[in-house]
Amino acid sequence: MFSRKKTVSSTNSSCKLQQAKEQIAQADAILIGVGSGLSTAASLTYDGERFERLFGDLGERYGITDMYSGGFYPFDTLEEYWAWWSRHVCYNRYDDSGVPLYRELLSLVAQKDYFVLTTNVDHCFQKAGFDKQRLFYTQGDYGLFQCSRPCRQETYDNEAVIRAMVQQQRDMRIPSSLIPTCPHCGAPMCVSLRVDDTFVEDEGWHAAARRYEDYVRRHRHHAIVYLELGVGANTPGIIKYNFWRQVLQNPKAQYICVNKGEAFVPQKIAARSIALNCDIRDLFASIPHTS
Repeated sequence: MFSRKKTVSSTNSSCKLQQAKEQIAQADAILIGVGSGLSTAASLTYDGERFERLFGDLGERYGITDMYSGGFYPFDTLEEYWAWWSRHVCYNRYDDSGVPLYRELLSLVAQKDYFVLTTNVDHCFQKAGFDKQRLFYTQGDYGLFQCSRPCRQETYDNEAVIRAMVQQQRDMRIPSSLIPTCPHCGAPMCVSLRVDDTFVEDEGWHAAARRYEDYVRRHRHHAIVYLELGVGANTPGIIKYNFWRQVLQNPKAQYICVNKGEAFVPQKIAARSIALNCDIRDLFASIPHTS
């Protein structure tokens, strides 16, 4: 559908930045697609100083250099596995750092007909006060357990257990009594993330998917802004290619892509698109708030 050839906007185009701000301020309906770049802009980084501060001991013992790669480390025991994952979940799901930038985004769209489609799993949208009925987390939630088999399409809130694991771990191991197991089959639990075909799409997931599909259906012929923030190339079919297709099919739609170093648009929709190679925070500055 789209040519391999891409058009890239000027990195320092203040005119394009102002145009994007005006489109957002004037829009009645905004479909927001969000990837990990927004949380990175909010300082929820997975490497560098933050990793060393929160995971330095685990990194030194296992040779792990960042949080992302640590999620794939083959720990020998479940006690070690959950020492890692309890910290990972606690600091990225239950810590409030990073929330102010998400609140800044909310203040721009709170009075508009918005919906959020995201591959992020850190739940910053709900922590920032976004309406739960306007969110679709496609790839899971750090705050949920599921059966690792899985024997059922069910998920379970994990905050109390995760916090206990963090508080009670010693020598980078949790007490064996805290290892979570499925209440139905007894298999080990895992964090509910889409890493393979065992990911659980529970009723909450399907309800959110239906709300997203209904939002798209209602606006498919309307003037609407597709605002893409920090979406990379790991899973482009979920947001990026999806947005391109919808904008192509709706001549009244506008597309804004903000991703420092990775902002581009296909030529077929370039006339109705703005690609900004800038910090996401630059977009929020000076846009009239609707709160």
